[in-house]
Amino acid sequence: MTDMKILLEAVRDGRIDVDKAILELKKKPFEDIGFAKVDLHRRLRQGASEVIYGQGKTPEQIVGILDSMRTNGQESVIITRLSEESAAVISSFHPIDYHKEARIGLTGPLPVPDGIGSVVVATGGTSDIPVAEEAALTAEALGNEVIRLYDVGVAGLHRTLSHLDEIMSAKVIIAIAGMEGALASVLGGLADCPVIAVPTSVGYGAAFGGLAALLSMLNSCASGVSVVNIDNGFGAGYLASMINHIDGR
Repeated sequence: MTDMKILLEAVRDGRIDVDKAILELKKKPFEDIGFAKVDLHRRLRQGASEVIYGQGKTPEQIVGILDSMRTNGQESVIITRLSEESAAVISSFHPIDYHKEARIGLTGPLPVPDGIGSVVVATGGTSDIPVAEEAALTAEALGNEVIRLYDVGVAGLHRTLSHLDEIMSAKVIIAIAGMEGALASVLGGLADCPVIAVPTSVGYGAAFGGLAALLSMLNSCASGVSVVNIDNGFGAGYLASMINHIDGR
């Protein structure tokens, strides 16, 4: 449920008066802290608060952004592409749950899943797991039940077929694969839900750092397959959460 909906329901139920509600809506939409303009109304507009992209930012900059967010009531924050070294510095100022493999830092409690179904995160191989964990943790931090199916690629199709119950009951599937990226087409042909394909930079020379998998996924003959950028686990997890909350908001 969005902050806007909570506020309006509080007015309806008499738990907050109209003038107080107007004051809440008038609060500044962002805070300018010099090196960043922190978007405080992101949750009102989009249903999810601003996420910090950690790569390229100093630990001090991330701490400053976190200070602003937490001061303005955002307890749970996702930090993507965060190095272990930066996480160690940040943890001196804010408690952080750091996931090294996914390069994700989480502050605050994880929400109780409130999506209308499950999000399946599947990988072609073990080497795709870092991108998959970025997707899975993002989806969990946004309030989704996540089912992980790792190393179920087409080189051993029986591994995929052993999980038909999870695949066919999912609300949305994230298919993560490098090499030729065939997993997305296979899952797209088995499931009746949207499939978000994530090409990874895993593969030998002709994989061109994930470009081969990207083109394969874009050319998928399975209906209902969409594609995000190479190694963009966060984007896939965020989109999966939006799909999984369409009927629940």
